[in-house]
Amino acid sequence: MPLFVRLWKKAIMSNTSRTGAAGFRALGVPADLCAALAADNIHEPFEIQTACIPDALAGRDLCGRARTGSGKTLAYGIPMLERVSQAQPFHPTGIVLVPTRELAKQVRFDLLSMGKARRRYILAVYGGTPYASQINSFRMGASILVACPGRLLDFVRRGQLSLDSVEMCVIDEADRLADLGFMEDVRALLDAMPPTRQTLLYSATLDGDVDELVKNYQENPVMVDLVGETDDDEPATHLIKVVRPIEKTGVAAQLIRDYGRTIVFTRTREGTDSVREALNASGVRAGSIHGGMSQGQRERSLEAFRHGRVDALVATDVAARGIHVDGVELVIHWDIAMDSKDYVHRSGRTARAGSAGTVISLVTDRQASRVNKITKGAGVTIGAAGAASGAERPERSDRSNRTDRTDRTDRTDRTGDDAQQDDGSNGVARRVRPGDHGGVKTVAQLAGRPRGRDRRPPSRRPR
Repeated sequence: MPLFVRLWKKAIMSNTSRTGAAGFRALGVPADLCAALAADNIHEPFEIQTACIPDALAGRDLCGRARTGSGKTLAYGIPMLERVSQAQPFHPTGIVLVPTRELAKQVRFDLLSMGKARRRYILAVYGGTPYASQINSFRMGASILVACPGRLLDFVRRGQLSLDSVEMCVIDEADRLADLGFMEDVRALLDAMPPTRQTLLYSATLDGDVDELVKNYQENPVMVDLVGETDDDEPATHLIKVVRPIEKTGVAAQLIRDYGRTIVFTRTREGTDSVREALNASGVRAGSIHGGMSQGQRERSLEAFRHGRVDALVATDVAARGIHVDGVELVIHWDIAMDSKDYVHRSGRTARAGSAGTVISLVTDRQASRVNKITKGAGVTIGAAGAASGAERPERSDRSNRTDRTDRTDRTDRTGDDAQQDDGSNGVARRVRPGDHGGVKTVAQLAGRPRGRDRRPPSRRPR
C-alpha cells in the first residue's frame, strides 16, 4: 500500500476516534474503550448509557429500566470491561445472564471489539452446543461469560466452573428471566458468587417479579427509569389492522412488500412454520426461527434475514429474544401478544436506538378490544388510523349499490346457497352480515310460519 494511502487512513481513524471519544470520555470511559467504540462507528452515548455508566464505573449496584433497543448492552458492557480483571482458568470474573441463546450471542458480538482492546476473552454459554468446546474456553481463561442460566448452572454443579472470583454480574432482561421460570437458577448462581460483587439489573420492564433480586442481592442500588420519562414522540408507530382470518396471509404479504424487512410474531412453533410456508406461497421470501429448530438451523435463518436473503423472519416470542438486525422496518403481530410485556419485547425489534419503525397487530373484530387493553398496559399510543374505533378494516363491496330495505327483506326468504347472492341489478356478490339473516330466519319470520302438519307440502295422492 502506498505511503500516502496509509497516512490518509491513519488520519481518518484518528479523527474518528476523537469524534467518538468526546461524549463517552465525559462519562469517564477510558480512551482505549472510546477508540474501540469509535472504530465500531459509535460516537455518542444514548440516554440509558449517559444515565448508568458513571454510577456503574464507580462500582455501585444499579437497576436500569429502558425500552428495548435503547442501548442497555453498552450501558453495562463498558463498565464491565473497565472493572473486571483478567480471569484465571475456570474462574471467570464477569457474568452476564440472559434468557436466550440468541441474546447471548448478540451481547457477546456487541462487546467483542472492546474486549479485544482490553484483552478480555468473552464467551457465550448456552445449550445446544458441545460441552467440550466450552470447557476448553474456560481452560483458556475466559474473563466474561454471557450465559443462559441453565447451562451455566449445569457447569457449576458439575464442578467444571467456579464463580468464586466473579467481580461483576449483570442480569439482562431480568423480567423475562422471571417470566420464563429461570429465577431459581438465577438465585442459585448469585449465591455461588462472592457477596462483594457488583450487581446490575437491566430490562425493558422491571416490576414485582424482580423485587426479590433487588432486595436480597443488591445493596442500595441506583434506580434509573427512563420509560416513565419518555415523551409522547415514540420512534415506532403502532397500528391495529382488523382482518378476517382468511385474509391474514394476503394482508401480511402486502405489508411486507410495502415496508421491507419485517419480523412476524406467532405464538407456537407449528404456527411459525405454517405462516412461513404461507408467505412463501404468496411470493414473499420468508424464514423462521423457533425453539424446535437446532442451533445451526436457527443461526442460518437469522443470517439469511440479517443479510437480506429473506424479507421476513417468522418467529416465536422466546426465539426472537435478543434478535437485533439493523433496518427492521416493520413488526407484525400475527398472533396477538399474551400480555403487555410480550407486546413491548416483540415491538422492540424495530425502532431501535432512536430509528423509526412500525408495529402492526393483525386482529379480528373480537380481538381488537383486547389488543387495545394490552397496548394501554404497555404505555403505547395507537395511531389514529389504527385505533380500534377507527381501525383499518378489510374492503367490502360498495354498500351504495345495495337495493332498498324492502328488496332485502324479500330476499331473506332464500336459504343456504342463496346466502351469497347478487346485490341488486349489478350482480355484485354481497357477504351476509349478522343483521341481514340471509339464510337464518328472524323470530318474527318464524312466528308467521305454519306449524305442525301445516308445514308439510300438500299430498299428491288422489283423494
